[in-house]
Amino acid sequence: MNYRNSLLWLVPLLMVAQANAAETTRPNILFAIADDWGLHAGAYGTRWVKTPAFDRVAREGLLFENAYTPMAKCAPSRAIVLTGRHLWQNEEAGNHMAMFPPKLKSWPEVLTEKGWHMGITGKGWAPGIANNAAGKPRAITGKPFNQRKAEPPAQAISNNDYAGNFKDFLDAAPKDAPWCFWYGSTEPHRAYEFQAGVKKGGKNLADIDRVPTYWPDHETVRHDMLDYAFEVEHVDRHLGRMIAELERRGLLENTLIVVTSDHGMPFPRAKGYAYQDSNHVPLAIRWPRGVKYPGRRIQDFVDFTDIAPTFLDVAGIAWKDSGMMPITGQSWRPILESPKAGRVIAARDHVLIGKERTDVGRPHDGGYPIRGIVTAEHLYLRNYEPTRWPAGNPETGYLDTDGSPTKSLILDLGRQNRGDRFWQLNFGLRPGDEFYDLRTDRDCVRNLAPEPAHAARMAALRQRMETQLKAQ
Repeated sequence: MNYRNSLLWLVPLLMVAQANAAETTRPNILFAIADDWGLHAGAYGTRWVKTPAFDRVAREGLLFENAYTPMAKCAPSRAIVLTGRHLWQNEEAGNHMAMFPPKLKSWPEVLTEKGWHMGITGKGWAPGIANNAAGKPRAITGKPFNQRKAEPPAQAISNNDYAGNFKDFLDAAPKDAPWCFWYGSTEPHRAYEFQAGVKKGGKNLADIDRVPTYWPDHETVRHDMLDYAFEVEHVDRHLGRMIAELERRGLLENTLIVVTSDHGMPFPRAKGYAYQDSNHVPLAIRWPRGVKYPGRRIQDFVDFTDIAPTFLDVAGIAWKDSGMMPITGQSWRPILESPKAGRVIAARDHVLIGKERTDVGRPHDGGYPIRGIVTAEHLYLRNYEPTRWPAGNPETGYLDTDGSPTKSLILDLGRQNRGDRFWQLNFGLRPGDEFYDLRTDRDCVRNLAPEPAHAARMAALRQRMETQLKAQ
């Protein structure tokens, strides 16, 4: 065989080798999203919540210090995850307890169409209805795996054996196709077993080094926080079991693990609001074949619009081939592959946040529209209907805030004294503009908007926010 003919034989072999290489480098994906977990983990320095599995993902991968959901309520936040679009671009899905428009396609649906083994255990997109144009239900987060049950460690915790169902999913996975699994815990969503943190988790009220300054530092509040911590630890244990199963099967090396939460903790002035403790979420990513420089702490501002383009990117699926509506976010892959820590991409210096209708509790189920912008230094919020009650109307029980011992305590204080500071911070009316210095006021309790010294800085942030909103 002459030299020319040898080359002709080699070309198809090289093409097959390249195709096989692409298949082996395409990772499997484990996406873990908790329900109502704030920025409380050992990796972030929280001592009263033990999260060894999350901490391992952060230690052996990346820990993001400025990750946000643009919307601090379950369904609209998860819709952003699924579409890569902001809540104000997702039509009905930008609200809570709504319809997921048929024209909005999710990345799990795309992966399924492209031959991925796509499954879910627990909570996906909810609460709401997701049907196709013919009115039939859609599997917008994958095929459910929820058969295995386990004795819950406390009342109100799900009996879903999340990790056991992940094992069933892996057993069902084809050997010649990549897979993606959505682990959607229903914890630490309320309700909680009161004092479970102390009585069953072995915790002490003194473990909490800091109670947010918008709540009273009261025994009831501390118990409530520890009960929340007990449920976060339940989520983390199942994550640890999933990681161990991946190790046992030799799959850990090429599995992209993303761990986060849909928004902040289910307490007054957190979940359902638009403050730092509402939208600021945990995020850790581990992928040995894609993160060549692990152990970095990332200060880039990222948000949930970035998840869809990231997963499409690592899956090797171009947006134009996905059938999805235009995506607003950008892939995190440059951050994953960079050797840099801190701020990797200079332009990632802010995120946009907002709110529409997040629950019932106002006349005609009206919403509470907010738009905001967060930087490393400041949070600016524009409340477009400041005459409305932000947590829902008083006569309906402030239903935009989940029921809890902390909520009951603060409402009791308000009934005793309507001028009570804690009642005002958590349930009182808001002005049209709010402006906070996050460097000195992490709890966002001192509104600087009325002060002339901050007018120029606030106006500049508002203009920057509105320019982007108009463009979107």
